[in-house]
Amino acid sequence: MTSQAIDSPGTEGTSGAGTRGSAPGTDTRAETAPAVGASGKGPRDAGAHDTGAHDTGARDTGVRDTGVQGEGRGRGGGGAGPGGGSGRAGRAWLLTAGLLAALVLLALVSAGLGAYEIPLGDVLASLGNRIGLGGRPLDRTAESVLWNIRLPRVVLALLVGASLGCAGALMQGVFGNPLAEPGVIGISSGAAVGAAGSIALGLGFLGTWTVSVCAFVTGLGTVLLVYAVSRDGGRTEVVTLILTGIAVNAFAGALIGLFIFFADNAQVTQITFWQLGSLAQATWPKVLAVLPWAVAGLAIAPLYARKLDLLALGERPARHLGVDVERLRMVLILVVALLTAAAVAVAGIITFVGLLVPHLLRMANGPGHRFLVPGSALGGAVVLTAADLGARTVAAPAELPLGVLTALLGSPFFFWLLRRTRRRQGGWA
Repeated sequence: MTSQAIDSPGTEGTSGAGTRGSAPGTDTRAETAPAVGASGKGPRDAGAHDTGAHDTGARDTGVRDTGVQGEGRGRGGGGAGPGGGSGRAGRAWLLTAGLLAALVLLALVSAGLGAYEIPLGDVLASLGNRIGLGGRPLDRTAESVLWNIRLPRVVLALLVGASLGCAGALMQGVFGNPLAEPGVIGISSGAAVGAAGSIALGLGFLGTWTVSVCAFVTGLGTVLLVYAVSRDGGRTEVVTLILTGIAVNAFAGALIGLFIFFADNAQVTQITFWQLGSLAQATWPKVLAVLPWAVAGLAIAPLYARKLDLLALGERPARHLGVDVERLRMVLILVVALLTAAAVAVAGIITFVGLLVPHLLRMANGPGHRFLVPGSALGGAVVLTAADLGARTVAAPAELPLGVLTALLGSPFFFWLLRRTRRRQGGWA
């Protein structure tokens, strides 16, 4: 009877593949299990069944089925059919086009508005003249303000915002926690220690670059320290990383307090202003300093979107589907460290961009990282460009600290987001 079950036309032809042509109403799993057991391969296939195959007696089929389910869930759940996938894809394209249009418009408006106002037509004319698409040069003052003050600041806002937004999406994907942001593992506080120390100690070995370089190096060093301390037996647990980051943040805060205590009044003012975050010192050399790190991080991050979708199923299912979780975590934490340290080194501590932008995009298009990672970069650039424009114009001629403005607007908005999500879904999406 077992031989008939194996050789009959209703079976696939292999002992563990499951029946495809069986009669309606029959349970193919129940029929397959005795056949496999009788063929002498029962213990091994049964073990494979217990280790993660979904509703099948075969190890290989289980992996394929689980992968398909994981991909669908990672892209945003619901709508496993073609209609749901095409709907999400169309929405993603619309969101991308909308973010790009908003980014271009904000960049042009931001280049023109300020204490010395330049009409939008003059901005376009000067841009066209510089890149050889017609246009005309402006008068000497307007040309200098536009190209030496406004445009470096706009470009730096784009790079810093994109870096922080992308880093936030990666952190939340790696940690599986919607509250995760780059500051969790001590990047921002570590960079602040380097900046405060270089100011309080009067270091100037690199001229005007000293503070930025010290902030960048100590930010990266803090992340490496957190990762090294958290690693045990070749593995790093998420909870250990978070707790170590909290301890390092507290220690960094104590060091910053000591530097402020020993600094003079001018140095205390400089340290405080740096911690509040600002793009007021933006120059083309600073843009060029951030550019390679930002481009490298933003180019690498989308390559890991599919693995982040699989990791969203949990570490054990992700490993079962072939993801090297430890390597993935290490690479992405390094990418986050590069993006955040470069941004903080030139702009100071700017909060809530990496926390809020990924949440908004999840609400709009689901949790799939193929759109979420690059979309968060675009969204972060839009948010920070708009925030910098507001910081320059709301209290003109004075200028609000950028980090203060993002925190003032971000914290109540995040509270509203929390209440809305809990009310509608009973938790975070």
